[in-house]
Amino acid sequence: MAIEKNEKEDLLREEQMMKGSADYSADQIQILEGLEAVRKRPGMYIGSTSSRGLHHLVYEIVDNAVDEALAGFCDEILVTILPDNSIRVIDDGRGIPVDIQKKAGKPALEVVFTILHAGGKFGGSGYKVSGGLHGVGASVVNALSLWLEVSVYKDGKIYQMKFARGKVTEPLTVIGTCDKDKHGTEVHFLPDPEIFEETVYDYETLKIRLRETAFLTKALKITLKDEREGIEQEHTFHYEGGIKEFVTYLNKGKEPLYPDVIYCEGQRDGVFVEVAMQHNDSYNENIYTFVNNINTPEGGTHLTGFKNALTKAFNDYARAHKLLKDNEPNLSGEDIREGLTCIISVKIEDPQFEGQTKQKLGTSEAQTAVQSIVSEQLTYYLEQNPSVGKAMCEKSILAQRARAAARKARDLTRRKSALEGVGLPGKLVDCNNRDPEKCEIFIVEGDSALGPAKDGRNVDTQAVLPLRGKILNVQKARLDHVYDNEEIKGMITAFGTGINEDFDISKLRYNKIIIMTDADVDGAHIATLMLTFIYNFMPELIKQGHVFIAQPPLFNITKNKQHYYAYSDEEYQDILKKIGTDGTDVSRFKGLGEMDTEELAETTMDPETRTLLRVNMNDDDKAELDLTFTTLMGDQVEPRREFIEQNARYVINLDV
Repeated sequence: MAIEKNEKEDLLREEQMMKGSADYSADQIQILEGLEAVRKRPGMYIGSTSSRGLHHLVYEIVDNAVDEALAGFCDEILVTILPDNSIRVIDDGRGIPVDIQKKAGKPALEVVFTILHAGGKFGGSGYKVSGGLHGVGASVVNALSLWLEVSVYKDGKIYQMKFARGKVTEPLTVIGTCDKDKHGTEVHFLPDPEIFEETVYDYETLKIRLRETAFLTKALKITLKDEREGIEQEHTFHYEGGIKEFVTYLNKGKEPLYPDVIYCEGQRDGVFVEVAMQHNDSYNENIYTFVNNINTPEGGTHLTGFKNALTKAFNDYARAHKLLKDNEPNLSGEDIREGLTCIISVKIEDPQFEGQTKQKLGTSEAQTAVQSIVSEQLTYYLEQNPSVGKAMCEKSILAQRARAAARKARDLTRRKSALEGVGLPGKLVDCNNRDPEKCEIFIVEGDSALGPAKDGRNVDTQAVLPLRGKILNVQKARLDHVYDNEEIKGMITAFGTGINEDFDISKLRYNKIIIMTDADVDGAHIATLMLTFIYNFMPELIKQGHVFIAQPPLFNITKNKQHYYAYSDEEYQDILKKIGTDGTDVSRFKGLGEMDTEELAETTMDPETRTLLRVNMNDDDKAELDLTFTTLMGDQVEPRREFIEQNARYVINLDV
């Protein structure tokens, strides 16, 4: 999450950089040699120099080790965060080659870590399938590290080489001997603080990614250790069931419709296919697709093949067993996928992606392979398990009816909007400006907060929409109920984008959507309900950085007619230590309605003095985010209790 004040500084810097120089000549054309290009433009290689890019360095080294596992030569990977915040990754693969690479005239180990697009992933016999950054991972990590050391265990010897910011500082040397059966690679590096805005690793972030990697690589054992003082911990991930166990993990907190995780596996035209799936009692579909262990959030040909096979298999089964009447239409893919959790994982020797980011698979053979394997094996499974087939078809038929009702409600809303002009909700206190880039909307709870928010806002650029009570928990509601809920309809209309397939971000009426609730348990619950709705039906608003959470103060401390606002208990104590307790008057804000207009405006609404927290998400987090929302907002009590127990130590403010 980003702080609002930093946003302005970033925009000014970007504006200055974009202006450039009027003088443009041959002398300004730069030729970058070796790894200079990586250090000059790191974002091109790892996405960003923020925390996300920092953690990406670990993933690249781990991905190289996973490639050894996919090739059948690695069983264990150990990732350690050391006390100095450096990272060490050890695998028991074959070990990076140390002999001379003839074309380069250098040891292969040096080539791998100092030359872009060098490695065993470019048409050689080293790997049949591989992930990572097109084989540039090791050299990019080296270029962006203050220092990096590589040790290779091979043929009874320990080889070592050292680098600093991508350049060799100690050539390849034999530093000792080891057991002849020992083999593998050890990479130890410290990210360069000149490159990264943040250099402290987050254990939870690494844990989520490594757990997912272990699920996708059946039988591979991955251990994550944190050796930093005071926060020492360790987790091991090892799943013999692979993606079947992944589905079970993601369905935690939901009620499966049938006990089995359906599993399809096979190979066609050089494409190895694994699919695991299970329906649950929820109303959302959660499908995650991977190619060579790389997440493909935009899907692609493998997802298309799966959807085609699933829709045909279920409709054929429903017709054959008279679960659909002759005059009834076929079930749509959306109906069948309601409440489905599914993992689609394919392994391809030379995958073709659409675009540079590997977000969408374009290999046509993947569609044919997935479609034929899933169609054949799912049809057989349904015939062998009629009770499962019947349960899934009955749920799909209910979904079909609910979707038809939702369509009518949506069409009615569209017609009303056309008849009534913009059709904005009556309780919306809109702003005067019509430029979305300059406008923001505060979502507040109840009329008590509406008063001071309405009076304290900037009428030109700030709108206020009050909600009456707690909105519908969409995690437990079908689409027709969502369209029937007045509070949700009010938000949909005010935002202007529509939801689901109607969503169009170009119609967004406000650049910032700010959730402003009381700093207590009820306020936190309302904020979570709103985030649950936006996450499920308008996720692009979060991805593109339009959703924020206001940070109202907890305390107003007055001394000598001067006000001090504290946003946490710790800040409150610090202020008291600084100004003393004699002659101070302290008021604890229990809700926004207790603040007067000036207090709310100054502390929470004025862009010059407020603090906003931006809600962030990226596609790599989706599986874990889905699980978190299900845990917090679903019907199952036990997973929620476990989550609260595990995360209670991270809570900053909570009224009880």
